[in-house]
Amino acid sequence: MQSWGLTDPGCVRKQNQDAYRIEELDRNTLLCVVCDGMGGAKSGNVASTLAVEVFVEEIRRCYSPAMESDRVDQMLRSAVKLANFTVFDQAAQFEEFDGMGTTMVAALIRKQKATIVNVGDSRAYFIDRSGIRQITKDHSLVQFMVDRGELTAETAKSYPGKNFITRAIGTEPMVICDIYHQAVNKGDYLLLCSDGLSNLMDDQEILFEVVHGVNKQACCQRLLNIAVSRGAPDNVTSVLVLV
Repeated sequence: MQSWGLTDPGCVRKQNQDAYRIEELDRNTLLCVVCDGMGGAKSGNVASTLAVEVFVEEIRRCYSPAMESDRVDQMLRSAVKLANFTVFDQAAQFEEFDGMGTTMVAALIRKQKATIVNVGDSRAYFIDRSGIRQITKDHSLVQFMVDRGELTAETAKSYPGKNFITRAIGTEPMVICDIYHQAVNKGDYLLLCSDGLSNLMDDQEILFEVVHGVNKQACCQRLLNIAVSRGAPDNVTSVLVLV
């Protein structure tokens, strides 16, 4: 597997509150995570960085190559819960961190299978010869309204409440995450990103840059360049994995 990652403050924000990590757990297993922090200039970056560190270290502590699929799911859920507890606890202890939280999307890839976990509106996409598909479902107000038939997917892209998320790491004592399973084969791609990218590019544009870009190593930079050309009002983070 090959992997690349990039994060940038964008054109408006002075501080980058996104964080990401790519970890090789063993020769055949890759762990990737993207977090998009919130809570103001003093704490958004703390929440995202802390969540990434706690999540990754817990996976490193617990992971075994012999794990069955259901045990991997359990491990990921436990790591999310620990990250949530840690961020929530820090927010409760220190006034300057009050209200901080973060989204999280992560993928553990091994044995021709990716297990994806998410909380919030950072996303995971699967790309193969047939096209691109969003794996995760946003935990957001607009997604809730789309599910209820109150908005179309197209209208949701520009809806005023688009950035209001309904789940986050660290904002409540407990958090519920979603788990997805995706079969992967040689030549397939997984893309994890914050909404600073997905809000500015549609699926087909992302597909074109990933599949048709000559230099795969520069793909994350090309995605960032497009976001910047469109004003990049938020931090922009992407992690790309070529299986």
